[in-house]
Parts: sequence; C-alpha cells; structure tokens
Amino acid sequence: MAQRRAKRPDAVARIVEDWARERPGLDTSPLEVLARLHRAYLQYQSRLTAQIERHGLSVAGFDVLTALRRAGAPYRLTAGQLAASGLISSAGVTLRLDRLENDGLLVRERDAVDRRVVYSRLTEAGLKKVDEVFAEHLENERRMLGGLSLTERRQLARLLSGLELSIVESDTAPEDAAG
Repeated sequence: MAQRRAKRPDAVARIVEDWARERPGLDTSPLEVLARLHRAYLQYQSRLTAQIERHGLSVAGFDVLTALRRAGAPYRLTAGQLAASGLISSAGVTLRLDRLENDGLLVRERDAVDRRVVYSRLTEAGLKKVDEVFAEHLENERRMLGGLSLTERRQLARLLSGLELSIVESDTAPEDAAG
C-alpha cells in the first residue's frame, strides 16, 4: 500500500480559505477540483518533459513516435492520421516530422497507388527509440502515482473520465440543449 504523508493544507486549500475570508458568499468549490488538477498537471508536465528530453526528444516528437508505434506494423500514418490521433495538433505536424526525419527516427514514403498520399513510417532506430523511451515513461508515471493505491488509481481514472466528459459537455449552452 502507498505510504501517506501527513495531511497539511495545500496551496489550493489556502487559496480557498483566503477567498472564504475575503468573499464569503462565493462558491469556490470548483477550485478544489480544477485548481488541484491544474497544479497536478503542471507537476506532471515538468517531470514528463525532463524525462523525454533526456533522450533528445521533445514531448511533441515523442507523441508522434508513440502514435506511429501504436498504429502497429508497418508503423506508418499520414500527417492527417497523426493529427487525428488525439495528442498531436495539425499545426505542428510537419515541423515535428521534419525533425524526426532528420534524426533518422522516421522516413516519409509516398503511397504506391496514390502518389499524393505521404506516409511517415518509423525506422528501425525510431522503433527502438520509442520502445525504450515509452517503457521509461511508464515507469516514470508509476513513480508519480506511487502515493495512490491501485483502487485509488482506478477510482481517479474513472472520475477523470467523467470530468473530461463534463468539461466537453459544458460547451453546450442550456439554450442550445432546449432548442
């Protein structure tokens, strides 16, 4: 079981206390979730970036490599497929592909039937690199989750899935739903 540190007010608890003192009528309960989520993300992002950059990669480049690896053999996708993979914005795909190609981690190949279609494919060096870095990435994430039990991790994953859906659905204004 994960070892627990003594509970003490965190930065968000202090912020909520300050607002309660200064504006007692405000419901600051969203801060208790979303501010903590944001702070946790910043800590996560810092550790993720440091781990990935030790391998000479950017996080964006790592995302491209993992998308190609997840595609399965022959480990190739078009730029549009990479952008649609969920983690990569279409705006920077070409720059990322250029860098990874220059580093020898992928090659671009034209489709044999439709020459307008260009695939990016992992090279042997790219496959080796992504397998090595991804295994280390998962170990890094395991360490970061070390303060939570397996049951807590599963519960948190379920709750975060619901939170993501709630955020996405919040874009639909109530008047849109009625009409």
